Amino acid sequence: MNYWTQLSVELANQKNYLDMLFKIYPLSSNVRREVASTKWENIQTAFDAKNNKDLIKELLGLDLFPIKDSYVAYLKRDRASVERNPETVNRLAGMLYEMGLNEIFEKCSAPKETNRQVGPLFKRWISTGALGVPVFTDPMSFLNCESNCVLNCSDSEMARFAEENLGYNHDKGLDFVAKFGGKYIIGEAKFLTDFGGHQDSQFADAVSTITAPLNSNKLGVEVIKIAICDGVLYITSKNKMHKYLNKHDDQIILSGLLLRDFLYSI
Repeated sequence: MNYWTQLSVELANQKNYLDMLFKIYPLSSNVRREVASTKWENIQTAFDAKNNKDLIKELLGLDLFPIKDSYVAYLKRDRASVERNPETVNRLAGMLYEMGLNEIFEKCSAPKETNRQVGPLFKRWISTGALGVPVFTDPMSFLNCESNCVLNCSDSEMARFAEENLGYNHDKGLDFVAKFGGKYIIGEAKFLTDFGGHQDSQFADAVSTITAPLNSNKLGVEVIKIAICDGVLYITSKNKMHKYLNKHDDQIILSGLLLRDFLYSI
């Protein structure tokens, strides 16, 4: 196991890991989705008039449709299909009338799942200056900086910067780009909340970033690839993620809580 990975495992198992992690990922479970008042008025009007098509169309325009149904995704991606499939529309509308407006509103404004809130939180933490160095949102300003610093813009912009300057050759955006000790550090950040399924895929995404080969870079600098991962992968067990950590001591997978220490050790 890599040295920094081992430290992450020890941190997760010996200290108040989750309490500390909340500074990076302050997940909220009770912030409800907003439904614009004008939008809700249109929904009420269609509901009261029993206008099935308009009701479905209005609800498809919300972030969250109030019914989990296998046909909704198709209607959402092809709005014209509402006109072509009256029986599907009527079936869904009947379920909505049975629910009533109060329940429809509750379902439509339900809080986002916590794993869908994670994405921007790591970057928000970086932008606070928690690493103790300048944070740039402009790639050219970052490139021209002669001291330790961090680039914090969109995933695609950071990937483009790394491709053009650092030889990055991978079809995924980046969550982290920094310059420390004259070396460049690039990586992906993940908060893994459980084992299996989507979370295994998220871990695989992080791993694919650090295993992707680098082309020669025009800056002629050393590039270090890291995966900034937190969550269940550090629980000592026979799960796929933890097994991976034990087999790859050449890969730097570490907790965001140790990121600052790692950077200043370079």
